[in-house]
Amino acid sequence: MLINISSMKIYFAGSIRGGREDAKLYKKIIDHLGEIGEVLTEHVGDKFLCKMGESNTDIDIFRRDMEWLNLADVIVAEVTTPSLGVGYELGIAEKIQKPILCLYRSSDDRRLSAMIGGNQAFTCCYYSSLKEIVVCIDNYFKKI
Repeated sequence: MLINISSMKIYFAGSIRGGREDAKLYKKIIDHLGEIGEVLTEHVGDKFLCKMGESNTDIDIFRRDMEWLNLADVIVAEVTTPSLGVGYELGIAEKIQKPILCLYRSSDDRRLSAMIGGNQAFTCCYYSSLKEIVVCIDNYFKKI
């Protein structure tokens, strides 16, 4: 799939209700993605967004996010913190044939779900630092 970089729309997925431990990292990833294209889901990196989520209704969030998934040229997901929502978004993105990059922080005490790591429709990048994330993202966007 050939994508016009100048008008690229990026859907960033990261855990909200599943846990906000990585919110600061999400913000840094979003900032870097913003140098590449328009990030539709900047709110995922908002440090004030708590585990309870947004004030919008669940129906409104679902409709908005489905619209954004359809508008997006590419999906980037940080998948270290397990999240039902992120998993669902990835399944929808695969079904509608969006290019998908999954970022996962390696650890001795946990493993990436086989449903993500074993899915050949996804490009999975394992990292241990923000510097490695930037390299993963930059290399991925050079290929698409």
